[in-house]
Amino acid sequence: MTGRYYEEFEVGETIDHEKRRTVTESDNQAFCDMTMNQQPLHLDADFAADTQFGERLVNGLYTMSLAVGLTIPDTTDGTIVANLSYDSVEHPNPVFHGDTVYARTTVTDKRETSDGERGIVEMHVEAFKVEDDGDDTLVCEFDRTALSLKRPE
Repeated sequence: MTGRYYEEFEVGETIDHEKRRTVTESDNQAFCDMTMNQQPLHLDADFAADTQFGERLVNGLYTMSLAVGLTIPDTTDGTIVANLSYDSVEHPNPVFHGDTVYARTTVTDKRETSDGERGIVEMHVEAFKVEDDGDDTLVCEFDRTALSLKRPE
């Protein structure tokens, strides 16, 4: 268990997550298949070639899910009761097959539950794709609210 208990989160802290993942065509295909999303922009190379992007885009929900997954070891692995919400989701730039994605989390708020047994932690998550010039590109951002365990006494 590597996640943090409620008391270990500090409002205003930023966590740069070390894990990264290069997104493959099979990642995108499998996600679209599992979620029954048959949008040709994600799956049909000929269709996508005629769009403004010129190639298939990775499914945005996969990008968001990947960002959450990359953050789990440093935030809520084994210490979460439940995810309560994902809000204000934005996809300012596309992800393509072969792009490498990493994430950063900023703790924006926290408060104890009314019974004092657990805590609610609000985080802003940003996902970036690595660029050759070092000026990485924001591809997804959202707010995540989690119900967290307090440290056992």
